[in-house]
Amino acid sequence: MSKFIAYLKTKSFRNNLLAAVVTVAVLLSIAFFSLRYYTKHGQGLSVPALKGLSFTQAVTKLEAAGLRYEVDSVYIMDKPPGIVIDQDPDAETFVKDNRTIYLTINKGSAPDVKFPDIEFKSIREVQPLLEGYGLKIGDTTYKADVSRDVVLSASFGGQEIKAGQTLPKGSRIDLVLGDGRGNEDVEIPTLLGLTIDEARFALRGSMLALGTVTYEGAVTDTANAVIIMQTPVVTDSVSKVKIGTPVNIVLSNQSF
Repeated sequence: MSKFIAYLKTKSFRNNLLAAVVTVAVLLSIAFFSLRYYTKHGQGLSVPALKGLSFTQAVTKLEAAGLRYEVDSVYIMDKPPGIVIDQDPDAETFVKDNRTIYLTINKGSAPDVKFPDIEFKSIREVQPLLEGYGLKIGDTTYKADVSRDVVLSASFGGQEIKAGQTLPKGSRIDLVLGDGRGNEDVEIPTLLGLTIDEARFALRGSMLALGTVTYEGAVTDTANAVIIMQTPVVTDSVSKVKIGTPVNIVLSNQSF
């Protein structure tokens, strides 16, 4: 033990210890600076803002910055086709060169979806159901029916549509709902002497529908033609009809 302690006090041991310390320091320095060089510590790029640009414009910016890209697509009806909807990482994020930037592009055309079964369902059920299929509710009109706020029929582009038919995602669906008053009777209005626009207003107020429109004689001015006959008409035995009943009229340019 005394010999070992004596060795520790020799110049040879001190030289060897110093050499070992220097060697370790050199190796650590080489490893540190090599890692900095390999990872390009302190160097990088700011991701350009790409949202709202066309796909071509976005690619040009990325390539100029030395960045790679991958593309996914979605369909958003209210956005122009072919533009960047989203990017990851976000704009002005600090990244290494050659990093992959993920782009989400808006598709040029809407994918088709199958129309769900909404007939005789309440409007509260139908709204989230249509939204789940990527469809929107358009115009809603009411029709005399014992069911209130229940879908009686649906149409797209003026044509009735049934469950299982396909249509573009994002389409607006017009609905006819029951008003819950289908069993009620209303007074038959007298339309004789009225123009067709005045008749429509009167029928709407009575919750009746305009039925068949025919003309008597040579009618040269339909806007000013007056009603000379209607069906049904108020009689001693009939004065009320069901809500939604159509009223047929005959127009003439002759004075009533």
